[in-house]
Amino acid sequence: MFRLWGKEFKDNRMLRDTVICDETDDTRTHKIFNALDAICYEFDLSKPIWLDSTISDFKRHAKARFYQDNFVDSIDFDYLEIQIIEE
Repeated sequence: MFRLWGKEFKDNRMLRDTVICDETDDTRTHKIFNALDAICYEFDLSKPIWLDSTISDFKRHAKARFYQDNFVDSIDFDYLEIQIIEE
């Protein structure tokens, strides 16, 4: 089972979080993108842009933070963090 944890932070406090589970036979990349889409839908956010720094952090730590620079629309929190908690 694949699980991705999405969290919104403002002033070093978690505002809300969710866990997305995916049991399909998709590739790991597709599971990540599908889970991120589900998190953005649940939190009513636009989809963030994967910058080079975001991709390298995600490859190294299986965790990524999306700041205002990653979003086209303005956000009312400091960052959105995603983390793989089970593969």
